[in-house]
Amino acid sequence: MKVVSFLPAATKMIYDMGLQEYLYGVTFECPKEAADLPKIVRCILEGKNYTSIEIDKIFSASKAQGKSLYWVDDELLESIAPDIVFTQDICEVCNIDTVCTETAVMKLSKTPILVPLSPNNLQDVFECAITIAKAMGKEEVALNYLASLQKKTDYILDELRANKAPLKRIMLMEWIEPIYNCGHWIPFQIAAAGGVDMLSNPAGDSIVTQWDKIVKYNPQVLVIAPCGFDVTRSIEEMPLLTSKKGWDELEAVINNQVYIADFDMFTQPSIGTLVDGIEALACMFHPEIFTANKHIASKFVNYSKIEVLNR
Repeated sequence: MKVVSFLPAATKMIYDMGLQEYLYGVTFECPKEAADLPKIVRCILEGKNYTSIEIDKIFSASKAQGKSLYWVDDELLESIAPDIVFTQDICEVCNIDTVCTETAVMKLSKTPILVPLSPNNLQDVFECAITIAKAMGKEEVALNYLASLQKKTDYILDELRANKAPLKRIMLMEWIEPIYNCGHWIPFQIAAAGGVDMLSNPAGDSIVTQWDKIVKYNPQVLVIAPCGFDVTRSIEEMPLLTSKKGWDELEAVINNQVYIADFDMFTQPSIGTLVDGIEALACMFHPEIFTANKHIASKFVNYSKIEVLNR
């Protein structure tokens, strides 16, 4: 059996479940575990260091022209002749969508099974792991994998209840300029970590959110995790926020509760990385209860510590 993944999250789950022996091709932005596999999907943004504003303009122009940011190496895909292709239809900015994938697959001599993964909420992402493993004839592997992750989220919930932790008023940003709120599964992650994001769009697309609305909402904790950006990359963009009128008056800023986090814990819907995100959020929201292990601690930073180092 030959499997090709057009979705980094699917690739990550395949590795997490130990099914990588069946994986023959991935995208340019799949996780480091797949570094040696052929890259079938490429992107016009690949290798470029565009700003948030520039990326937004490029996408908007591409969408207006009916063009995709992604393209498929048809010859490489033909040479692999996959039995299964995993794809998605959630965000045409983050990854190649099902329509583009179908176009590429139609050209193949051998027609593979196309398996779209389009989760809307956290439970959907759990079920995606089962969909992946079941398509590969390994459903029991997914069930064992998910059971181990469920233990982590159950522990967090039990600790929040035991400590009667107050629900924190949160905002998580998926993009900095323009500012996007969070959507799909992320509000559910926030809830699982002991917070509520009233500016979010649960089970739906993230949308542009005006700054004055954020100022009025006045989050207790602000988490900044732009899609595709790690902590270091996001820090470069922070002046776009800190220069805004009212920044210094936000409760999160006053109380040093602004955090910058790696995107892959939130906007990459691999259930393992999303559970990492829940653990990280719990540490941000309730540091008096939770202490981050070495891995989780490497995935986010308190912005006030960066400011002190830069003085």
